[in-house]
This record gives sequence, structure tokens and C-alpha cells, in this order.
Amino acid sequence: MKKYFILALSLATLLFAVGCNSAEEKTTTDENADLVDLVRNPLTAAAQEANPDELPNMKFETEEHDFGKIQQGEKVQYAFKFKNTGKVDLIISSAQGSCGCTVPQYPKQPLKPGAEATIDVTFDSAGKQGKQNKTVTLVTNCIPSTKVLTIMGNVNAPNDANSATQAN
Repeated sequence: MKKYFILALSLATLLFAVGCNSAEEKTTTDENADLVDLVRNPLTAAAQEANPDELPNMKFETEEHDFGKIQQGEKVQYAFKFKNTGKVDLIISSAQGSCGCTVPQYPKQPLKPGAEATIDVTFDSAGKQGKQNKTVTLVTNCIPSTKVLTIMGNVNAPNDANSATQAN
């Protein structure tokens, strides 16, 4: 009798554990499906059949900007202008600077075909010196799905010796 009780208890525990895991996997799968649907373009479902002319496309006026000489501690900004030259809505799902000193701001709403917008990039030169090259990586529903923008400049450190002489 005790043997059957332990067997039944073990079986119930096993079924409970398996049931919980499958429910958790289903929830995770549902959440991932929602995220994929956010940037899924029905035309890209079969990549080999997708016609690039039917997809969104980001056309930038320029993909890099040189600030030239920058004084250390100065914050400089540049607006990368672009247009959706595709035939469906363009969605930018993220924009990430290569370091904390490079901060991009981008449109969060879908961009209709023919619409124009900007990616505003701020570079903080505090603690930097010499030639600087920074990037902003955009993740979109275009093909290819990533686009890299580049900013550069030459950060001049303040000349402490000249400052002290001029103060006297």
C-alpha cells in the first residue's frame, strides 16, 4: 500500500512539473511572437521571395559627419536626415551608440513611405582627447536590418599651461 502511495505521489509531482514548464514555455513563445510581430514585414517572411522594391528603405543624405575640432567638455549634435524611399512603413526598433558619450534619438513611430525624419546624435567630449570615431547602430525592418552611422571629430584638451600664464 505504501509503495503505491509513493508511486502515485511521484507521478503527480512529475505531471505537475511538466505541466508548469510547458505553460511557461508557451507564455515566453507568445511574448516573443508579439515582439517579432512589431517589426515583421509580411513581405520579408520568405526572404528569398522578397522583392527589395516592396520593402521599406532608409535613404540618408549622409551616413557620416565630421565635427572637426571640438573643445574637450563640449557637447555637439548632428541630425542625420533620411527618407523612407520604400513602399511600406519603416520601423526603427532601436538605435544604440557605440559608447555612453554618443546618444542617438530616433522616431519611435512607423514612418510612412515618402516621409522624412532625422536621427539626432549628441556627442559629449568630456574626458575625451584626440581623434574620436563613434558609431550609432540602427535596427530596422529594412533589408539589411542594421544601418551604421558614423560621427568623428578631433577633441582638443584645454592647455592648462597657457591658461595659468594668461591668468597672471
